[in-house]
Amino acid sequence: MGGPASDSVTPRKKKPSKSKKQPPAPARRTRWSDPKLYFNRELSLLEFQRRVLAQAGLPGTPLLERLRFLTITSSNLDEFFEIRVAGLKQQIEFGLFQPGIDGRGPVEALEDISKVAHELVDEQYRVLNDEVLPALERAGIRLLRRSDWSERQARWVERYFETEVLPVLTPVALDPAHPFPVVQNKGLNFIVDVEGSDPFGRDVGRAVVPVPRSLPRVIPFPRDLARRYDGFTLLSSVIHANIEKVFPGLQVKGCYQFRVTRNSDLEVDEEEVDNLLKALRSEIRRRRFSHPVRLEVADNCPDEISRFLLQRFRLGPEDLYQVHGPVNLNRIVAMFSMVKRAELKFPTFVPGLPRRLQDAEDIFEVVRRRPVLLHHPYQSFRPVIEWLSQAARDPKVLAIKMTLYRTGADSEVVDALVRAARAGKEVTVVVEIRARFDEEANIRLAGRLQDAGANVVYGVVGHKTHAKAVLIVRREGRNLRRYVHVGTGNYHPGTAQAYTDIGLMSADRELAEDVHHMFMQLTGLGRPPAMNKLLLAPVELYPSLLKMIEEEAEAAARGEKAQIVAKMNSLADPGMIQALYKASQAGVQIDLIVRGICRLRPGVPGVSENIRVRSILGRFLEHPRVYYFHAGGEKRLFGSSADWMERNLHNRIETCFPIALEQHRKRVWREVLKAALDDNSTAWELQADGSYVQIEPPAGKRRKSAQAEALKMLAGQ
Repeated sequence: MGGPASDSVTPRKKKPSKSKKQPPAPARRTRWSDPKLYFNRELSLLEFQRRVLAQAGLPGTPLLERLRFLTITSSNLDEFFEIRVAGLKQQIEFGLFQPGIDGRGPVEALEDISKVAHELVDEQYRVLNDEVLPALERAGIRLLRRSDWSERQARWVERYFETEVLPVLTPVALDPAHPFPVVQNKGLNFIVDVEGSDPFGRDVGRAVVPVPRSLPRVIPFPRDLARRYDGFTLLSSVIHANIEKVFPGLQVKGCYQFRVTRNSDLEVDEEEVDNLLKALRSEIRRRRFSHPVRLEVADNCPDEISRFLLQRFRLGPEDLYQVHGPVNLNRIVAMFSMVKRAELKFPTFVPGLPRRLQDAEDIFEVVRRRPVLLHHPYQSFRPVIEWLSQAARDPKVLAIKMTLYRTGADSEVVDALVRAARAGKEVTVVVEIRARFDEEANIRLAGRLQDAGANVVYGVVGHKTHAKAVLIVRREGRNLRRYVHVGTGNYHPGTAQAYTDIGLMSADRELAEDVHHMFMQLTGLGRPPAMNKLLLAPVELYPSLLKMIEEEAEAAARGEKAQIVAKMNSLADPGMIQALYKASQAGVQIDLIVRGICRLRPGVPGVSENIRVRSILGRFLEHPRVYYFHAGGEKRLFGSSADWMERNLHNRIETCFPIALEQHRKRVWREVLKAALDDNSTAWELQADGSYVQIEPPAGKRRKSAQAEALKMLAGQ
């Protein structure tokens, strides 16, 4: 296999060579409970949002993509508050003040989070107002405030409000007969101060106007009103300019937009409910009106009204975010699809196909001859969909088994499974209906599959099924042959165009037997036989990874070559971090490519000098989990569905599969790992203080981007 021994990587500081006869001195005793060895999980996640936001400020990024990165940051922060901040607030509510491994309890963590999150939000709106919107205007795309409207535009807005907006608004007066309304999670609302009395003699003074989600937040002006540019305005501006029409006969003294973020983590005790589907449906409905965790208001909102809202939502001053712009910032992403300017977006590309699949009529025959490795999105996800479609109509196929975590509402994958079930094949689908924010979609597709005659199960109580696997059983002559697909990403054709992942299509007997045993575990009972190749969480994966790390440490202690390169979304499990620290102390060269959360602190003297951590951000979301171990020259390489987090390794059903074919191992090393280690234009390096520094190419060296190189290599761009 081509690997670190034969391919150059980004150079690290040279260390004195170690002789086999003179192994390194034993490492000093380390107190593994020392909080200084670990970063806080939530603050590390906020650092990731800071890196995403930085993409919106890069002049080299196409302009509309900069806008999209800005809204992605806003959406990510929404989820951060809905889940992470909400969880910490719940710990305090339940009296759980025990500090984490970083030494922070929930109170201290929330204090630090508030400080960093306020900085991030301020930076978001600075980038929006000072960089992105002016650049858009120079390019002929204007997001017009009320003060920017011409007289004709103002008249058009007034007519639009009267015909499209006013009929669906429902103002709620705040008086003894009308208590403060329960506003929806992340919904746009206005709080309005009015003067005067109505025919009933009421002198209310204040009202709330919730804005229905059915109304578009970004409204394009007709071409005849914006001939020289693409003109847009926001729904919030439209309502604000016409708010008097909502309160006829009264004088509006003030009108201010606000938005509330609520706890969105579903609370279902699977062992205490008889019907998981019914319980989840109830929790999904509750999510829209659960406990508030954040209040956003426009920065022109008077302090008195902000305090009034905080009191109503039982929030503190630290939960208030005053923003210079729309409170629902992520909704302006609608402009991205409305503006048809290809030069302002990333260039389109056609995903490549392995040569063996380009003219193949029978995918089973291709896979039977030799496994097929696909690297998405640079290579198309279509072969996986077409393979399932072929299996659905192939009379030789007897059964299809599959895990579904996220797949989309209108999925071709589900279409193929439905056709297979209706054709009389045995179709078993393990649907994870607790996939966060996809619960409703997964409940619907589970019902659709059941209606078609498929056997739908929901995995193992207490463990989410996060594994990505397909098993196809086909009769060939007198024998049954099993085919499998295992991968690092979801069976979602949409995200397969935006997430980087690898997938393996194989007829390997031992691997297929392992996947068969995995499905037997997921749908039935009993202890399965030992696996041949597959490593499953929460049973084999964690101890197997620890053992491989320890073996690298033992090799380094003997003065032999030892190396670990691992790519993942998040690294948070204390046991894995401690194992990596020990390996570093033994002299193992460790490179970690971690997109998001990383609780491991590199560069600690005597502990982690041999560990480097980098994060790749670019056009696509880096998603593959790939692990490399030198293993005494064996150079073991794995793909996996699992990040190195406690939940993945101990509380989820996860798969980890070997990349066995030499040709594939060379590809994965070159395209996934080495490319990330060589990247000097979209990579960020984690520092010992928890900050990240963007890597720049040395003087005279060309810029390298892992994603750009893969596009050129596999998609021909």
